[in-house]
Amino acid sequence: MPFYEYRCEACGHQLEAMQKMSAAPLTDCPACGKPALQKLISAAGFQLKGSGWYQTDFKSKGGDKAGTASSSAAGGHACAGGTCPSCD
Repeated sequence: MPFYEYRCEACGHQLEAMQKMSAAPLTDCPACGKPALQKLISAAGFQLKGSGWYQTDFKSKGGDKAGTASSSAAGGHACAGGTCPSCD
């Protein structure tokens, strides 16, 4: 079941609720009791685990992109395209 985020228009209280996709949206705020909850639009969070198509079909030819990100975070160079004089 997915989590949905809500914010009360009356008091500003925010909460997450695990609900079925077919369930009606919540309306009553648990903090103030007013029927002023509004469902927020948020990104769905998910994690891919194990071996599968995302590991085999979408791997880059140059290796792991995490290594590039960590080298740039550590002060290394990463142009993300190989179009600069440092990468040629």
